Amino acid sequence: MDYAPLIGITLDEGEPGGYSAWPWYALRQNYFSAVAGAGALPVALPHEAERVAEYLARLDGVLVSGGAFDIDPALYGAAEVHASVHTKPQRTRFEWALLAGALQRDLPVLGVCGGMQLLNVVLGGTLIQDIGSHLPAALPHEQPTLRHQPGHSVQVMPDTRLARITGRQHLMVNSAHHQAVARVAPGLVVNAVAPDGVIEGIECPDRRFCLGLQWHPEFLVGEADRALLAAFVAACREAAG
Repeated sequence: MDYAPLIGITLDEGEPGGYSAWPWYALRQNYFSAVAGAGALPVALPHEAERVAEYLARLDGVLVSGGAFDIDPALYGAAEVHASVHTKPQRTRFEWALLAGALQRDLPVLGVCGGMQLLNVVLGGTLIQDIGSHLPAALPHEQPTLRHQPGHSVQVMPDTRLARITGRQHLMVNSAHHQAVARVAPGLVVNAVAPDGVIEGIECPDRRFCLGLQWHPEFLVGEADRALLAAFVAACREAAG
C-alpha cells in the first residue's frame, strides 16, 4: 500500500452563538473526505500560531481552507476598507504563519478560496475587496446554485501545472467568493481566469507544489477536481520521501 501522507487542513472558527455556546472550530466534512479519498491522511489544525513549527515538522503538506471571512486589508497595504469586509484575526494570524512556514520548507501547499487569497497576500500580492463594487459587470462569483454544482467556467492557462494536471483548456467550477486577486504576488503566475477576467487560480512554478484555486475542489464537481487532489496528495507523498 502506498504511504498515506499526513496533510493538515485549517479549520474555521467562531465566537459563541449559533453552532455552540462556546468558541468553536468547524469545517465541512468534504474537505477531509476528499483528501482521504485521494489517498492521504487528513488532520485538523487548531489555531495555535505559536506551535506552527511543531505542526510543520510532522506534516507532509498543508491545505488552507476557505471560509466566510476576509483577510485584513491592512496586511496588503490597503488604505481603505470596504464595508463588506469581515475579518477573523486569530485565524488569519495562524494561517499566515502556517502558510509562510510551509513555503519556507517547500512543503506542498493547496489554497482553496480564501486560502488562495491568503497565498497571494503572504507572497506580496493584493486583493479586490469586493468584486461587485470593483467590477459591476462581473458574473456572480457567489453562485446562486448549490455549491456541489458548477457555477461558471474558467479558462486554464497553457503551460501551467494546472493545465498539466487537468489536461483541459476550460473547466466548469463552483464559486463562492466576493473577493479576488488584484495584483499577483511576485513568483506566482495566473493559471485560471473566469470569463469576466477575474483571476480564479494561481501557482508558483518554482516550488514542489504550490497551487491556489478560487473554487472548491473538495466538492468533486468534475474529474478535474479529483485529478487536482490526486496530484496534491502525490506531491505530499513525494515530500515525505
